[in-house]
Amino acid sequence: MEVEYKEDYIKNSRGIQLFTCRWLPFSSQPKALLFLCHGYGMECSGYMRGCGTRLASAGYAVYGIDYEGHGRSMGARCYIKKIDDVVTDCDRFFKSISEEEGNREKRRFLYGESMGGAVSLLLHLKDPAYWDGAVLVAPMCKGDGGEQISEKVKPHPLVIAVLTMMEEIIPKWKVVPLKDLYDNGFKDPVKRQQIRANTLVYKDKPRLKTALELLRTSIQIEHSLSQVTLPFYVLHGEADTVTDPEVSRALYERASSKDKTMKLYPGMWHALTTGEPDGNIDAVYADIVAWLCERDGPREKQLPPNASKEGDFRGFRPGPTPDEAAGARIRPPRRRKTGNFCGLKAVPRHLAAM
Repeated sequence: MEVEYKEDYIKNSRGIQLFTCRWLPFSSQPKALLFLCHGYGMECSGYMRGCGTRLASAGYAVYGIDYEGHGRSMGARCYIKKIDDVVTDCDRFFKSISEEEGNREKRRFLYGESMGGAVSLLLHLKDPAYWDGAVLVAPMCKGDGGEQISEKVKPHPLVIAVLTMMEEIIPKWKVVPLKDLYDNGFKDPVKRQQIRANTLVYKDKPRLKTALELLRTSIQIEHSLSQVTLPFYVLHGEADTVTDPEVSRALYERASSKDKTMKLYPGMWHALTTGEPDGNIDAVYADIVAWLCERDGPREKQLPPNASKEGDFRGFRPGPTPDEAAGARIRPPRRRKTGNFCGLKAVPRHLAAM
């Protein structure tokens, strides 16, 4: 299926220019709306282009936004002063799209990878009845008092304690020690080199306040897991050494959602959709599209019955074949223009996959 790609810039309530993009089925009306929440240090136009293209070729309208300080958006590189700012920017942009003429009756799905999984859950908790479901790829959340970040990559507890005392003195300093997330997160050596070559992806040490804000966010979500009620599909690689797969299991077990599915992929690493061999990536996307297809009818229709068994895809309609997804044609971006979006004035086991 031919896919049309568009780009735009908007301004948030703090006057920061943010980059947005969308992938649309060119020759048919989209079946539903899908909103991308990228991981820490990542971005949408390059790193998540494969995601946008595959899902648009399956018939969905896919929308992305680079958080403040990420990718092609303005702001201090990868500086997150408050996670609430990220959530508010996404909430306003995503809802502005959802309320456009022609979109109001379409189902609205969130798609989050790593830190983007946390953003997706916070968007749901902010307005529980608004979203119709979420796909969560190795989400950044914490459960049962366990650590979401693997011991192999996180700093020593003493280092964390010292850095916390310095948070307000040197908030933007890049001083948080962290082992290489690309070596640990991307299984395929070629794809590992591709992500290193992406100049829009942040590769430096995390800024002090950013790292502590993400830690606080994970604790906040841990305490709210039982409040999660939307349908969701959570995916995790069993060999993930960046984020612990038990985090996804805790979400699955503690969430109050009646429609929830979890799938663990044996032998797969952290970057399920971008860092695995092509065959593995094709399998992951086929599962994602199958889950969406069972739930993408008009909003007035009832959601499918309980699908809470792990990896239960019985009765799901198949997604596109790998050849169909790989063969999707992308129309070149149109000229950027400014607009007005719901109060937004127009003018990226996880850290970077966190």
